[in-house]
Amino acid sequence: MNKTALVVGASGIVGSATADLLTADGWTVHGLARRPVEQPDVRPVAADLQDAAGTADALRDLTPDAVFITTWARQATEAENIRVNAAMVRNLLDGLRPAGSVRHVALVTGLKHYLGPFEAYGKGTLPETPFRESQGRLDVANFYYAQEDEVFAAARRDGFAWSVHRPHTVIGKAVGNAMNMGTTLAVYATLCRETGRPFRFPGSAAQWNGLTDMTDARQLARQLLWATTTPDAFNEAFNIVNGDVFRWKWMWARIAEWFGLEPAPFDGTVLPLEEQMRDDAPVWRRIAEREGLAEADLDRLASPWHTDADLGRPIEVMTDMGKSRRLGFLDYQPTDDAFFDLFERLRADRLIP
Repeated sequence: MNKTALVVGASGIVGSATADLLTADGWTVHGLARRPVEQPDVRPVAADLQDAAGTADALRDLTPDAVFITTWARQATEAENIRVNAAMVRNLLDGLRPAGSVRHVALVTGLKHYLGPFEAYGKGTLPETPFRESQGRLDVANFYYAQEDEVFAAARRDGFAWSVHRPHTVIGKAVGNAMNMGTTLAVYATLCRETGRPFRFPGSAAQWNGLTDMTDARQLARQLLWATTTPDAFNEAFNIVNGDVFRWKWMWARIAEWFGLEPAPFDGTVLPLEEQMRDDAPVWRRIAEREGLAEADLDRLASPWHTDADLGRPIEVMTDMGKSRRLGFLDYQPTDDAFFDLFERLRADRLIP
């Protein structure tokens, strides 16, 4: 490869981590977003992937070897998720086709491949954990499957290799991202410290007591690069997590300690963050003004609904990494360190006090 990459969703949690890794590895990186932000050594590409003609025009002069699809657009229903997100992938790959340069496309999806879409999240008959790639698809409509099918069809037509990557909940930094547990918990802890409210686990007893795992965005980026440059990994789907397991009753105490809080006792009652944080926007704005923070809009930092979906699951959720490990991907990232690294970055960037 000539080491030229297009990172789609470059300003998001996964996209920004991927762009950082690629630039450090000597790649020429183009970063596509609807509204690109300034990123070191990343060449911005502005495009709305729902606009086929506009996307083709924005990509006209690009000749990437590798494409990393790390974005999606949430819609009101799964039918709309399928229609919109499949079209976004199709428009992207159609726009790149004339140049004929693409040799590999890496698509990031997630554990909704096994758990089902938001409308049926964690319901019905589910595979046993740990989830393995061999378990295949559920018999339910799912926009992840639609995205995959667009990649598979384009790969057959245009002759490039592909990989699919399924992280668990991702830890990383990106303002305005809709799936952002790490920053959401940091903001929640800050609000609890400010108001004197108990730092209470919002989720289910199954999550509090059961084993789980997570994915640092940097760990995911490393697997994306590995799969793109390792022929044995071509045309395969991979789970990707940090490599450790934990129980939330342990992790909650670790996070509380970092923020100088005492974790509240958990009585098994689900009390969603969306409910707990409903009236916190004015409080956060007051904190931001007093502390000189860079973002005073609570909605651009926290995504309680998504954190609630993960922490409220009624079943234990873990993933198996055996497939990529057998092929040589052996990277490891302790999850508590991933949280602490993120909190330090948020503090350094004046996003939390």
